[in-house]
Amino acid sequence: MKVQFGWEKNNTAMAEEFKFFAADYPDSPGVYLMKNGKGRIIYVGKAKRLRRRLASYFQKTTGLTPKTRALVEQVRSVDVLLTGTEKEALLLESGLIKKHRPRYNVVLKDDKQYALFRLDRTSEFPRLSVTRKVVRDGSVYFGPFTSAAAARTTWKLLGKVFSLRKCSDKSFKNRIRPCLYHHIHQCYAPCVLDVDRAMYMDMVRRVEMLLSGKSGELLAALERQMNTAASALEYEKAAMLRDQIKAVRTTVEGQVAVCQDTRDRDVLGLAETGEGLGLGLLFIRQGRLLDEEQFFWPGLTLDEGPEVVESFLLQFYGAGRFIPPVIVAPYEVENNLVSEVLTERRAGTVRVAVAHGTQEKKLLEIARSVARQVRERRDTITARLARALNLSREPARIECVDASHLGGSGMRVGQVVFEEGVRNRESSRLYSFPELEGTGDDYAALAAWARRRVESGPPWPDLVLIDGGRGQLAAVEKGLEGSDETWEMAAIAKGPSRRAGELEDLVFRPGRKNPMPLKPGSVELLFLQKVRDAAHRFVLGRQRTARKKTVLRSELTSLPGIGPKTARILWDRFDSLNAMIKAEPQEIRSLSGIGKKKAELIHAALQKLKQS
Repeated sequence: MKVQFGWEKNNTAMAEEFKFFAADYPDSPGVYLMKNGKGRIIYVGKAKRLRRRLASYFQKTTGLTPKTRALVEQVRSVDVLLTGTEKEALLLESGLIKKHRPRYNVVLKDDKQYALFRLDRTSEFPRLSVTRKVVRDGSVYFGPFTSAAAARTTWKLLGKVFSLRKCSDKSFKNRIRPCLYHHIHQCYAPCVLDVDRAMYMDMVRRVEMLLSGKSGELLAALERQMNTAASALEYEKAAMLRDQIKAVRTTVEGQVAVCQDTRDRDVLGLAETGEGLGLGLLFIRQGRLLDEEQFFWPGLTLDEGPEVVESFLLQFYGAGRFIPPVIVAPYEVENNLVSEVLTERRAGTVRVAVAHGTQEKKLLEIARSVARQVRERRDTITARLARALNLSREPARIECVDASHLGGSGMRVGQVVFEEGVRNRESSRLYSFPELEGTGDDYAALAAWARRRVESGPPWPDLVLIDGGRGQLAAVEKGLEGSDETWEMAAIAKGPSRRAGELEDLVFRPGRKNPMPLKPGSVELLFLQKVRDAAHRFVLGRQRTARKKTVLRSELTSLPGIGPKTARILWDRFDSLNAMIKAEPQEIRSLSGIGKKKAELIHAALQKLKQS
């Protein structure tokens, strides 16, 4: 019995043609999930009235687009999930698309978080940092930047002339001596030194003016202060101001003024490229073109444009993303709930509207030109891999696994994920197998990983890459026996080279005796090596960290007065055993559940450990 409301047709004969009966479906808000003959979700949609929306697919097919007709032909069952309101259906649809990545939905594959500058104005001595997530904590954010490397270069440049603190809040509170940045004159060290806060906040305002686009006002003010300092024979101060002026000009010289006003806005443009539908996105900050980005969906046309725009808005501007107050779209978004959802996510008004006036229309045309170039700029690695490995489709999501153990103990399988050729670090997973402890059996671990991966559910991989040879590949195949999943797989292993003393990687595929004919040094092989190496480093790093913590915890709990609970409290407060040894009794006493006598006992035990 299902927990959610749902209806399935032809559950016992999934391969039979689907027959739609309107009476089987409610006429209320909800989400519908269309499935193919294998039971996989191939489309997720929402509706204010489910019965009427589903009827538009199956009762009259003459007005459907080619894409929709192809979808209907593959449908073998339809599930529905009821919601209280249309807005709840909108949010549920967005979440299900992101989770299942259905074939016929507009799926935003490149949903990485872009780099942002964060200025923590709520702190007594604010700092400028690079982050990828927006948190509603009173901080001010600037960006986004599609290139994290470029953002960090700018951050380093600003740090050289604006001596704001660099350390985190935790380090700031616990530091007892100035760090290296202070000694190279890039931080005033307010963590331990008596720094004039008025002077510090004046420097913070300069940085904020620069990042807010008020570079002209800032440059004029800095030049006046520099001239005044030079006239007063304060040459050191004048030189510092001169360096700041140079840094400001270097930072803003790459930005182009495209708007007369200073409003933040994003501009979306769509264009057909012959192979599919491209989307160009412009980031306009304070009237200047800060950056741009491109997206592409093969096989789509402008007929699907309105659906693409609505789906893109909900997927791209998710929680933690910087959302501007104005988004210029190529179509009128009829669903007002989209603006309402974005307003809630931003915690401020968001207006989604078509271009108005000559200025915004010119920006829209620039976004369209960016969209037209999307395929020209990308001969994607996923397309290359599909051809080189003879895959059924481009591997948008690649999961690479590597089994590792230390002398038979601590059996682990590390899994890293690459999406559209870029690593998604948040999706990395470490699987442990206590039942295999002491065996050192990599094959059994990989087979067990395959079973657990099937149990965890979607999103499913388009390609599973295994660090190993034919044996490891066969182990994963064995783990999939009995399941409905049929994954594209490959294994990459070291092999003997024709040159003495060298090794070359060999790539194996299921059902093929000989390795794939990938040339050494080819783009495809280099990428597979990069993915394999990432999985190898991940599992080894996690395994060593786990073993180190186990050894240190056992060493800590062997001391008098420190049991497992107290050890956990100490580890939550201090980063290392060395930091515990340096801590004073008063600092240990401030921890929850530790009194004066116990703090002194722990401190004495730690000092003995130091001497030993």
